[in-house]
Amino acid sequence: MKFIIDAQLPKSLADWLKLQELDAVHTLELPRQNKISDEEILEIAKLENRVVISKDSDFLQSYILRARPEKLILIATGNIRNADLMQIIEKNFEKIADSISKFNVLEINRETIVIHY
Repeated sequence: MKFIIDAQLPKSLADWLKLQELDAVHTLELPRQNKISDEEILEIAKLENRVVISKDSDFLQSYILRARPEKLILIATGNIRNADLMQIIEKNFEKIADSISKFNVLEINRETIVIHY
């Protein structure tokens, strides 16, 4: 599974995914870094078959209107400490990975993981 992590999320998320032997890239690792546009992220996701992980609800709107990105994990925790976000991801990653392999859009909040059909 391959991921692209948007600018509002910590690079430590990409680093942790890499430790799980997954292919992950954070926008900071790209040539335009955090200046990259949503359209560029969508294009990379399409070309490289990556799941977009973002807090930006614009990606959800793009999925609804244009079916882009093909796969999206929307982080809907509001303001949260990076350590708390990572704890949620780590604790639930098996379910997250299994769900995103079967469905196109997941929403992760502080209490649950919501699958959007």
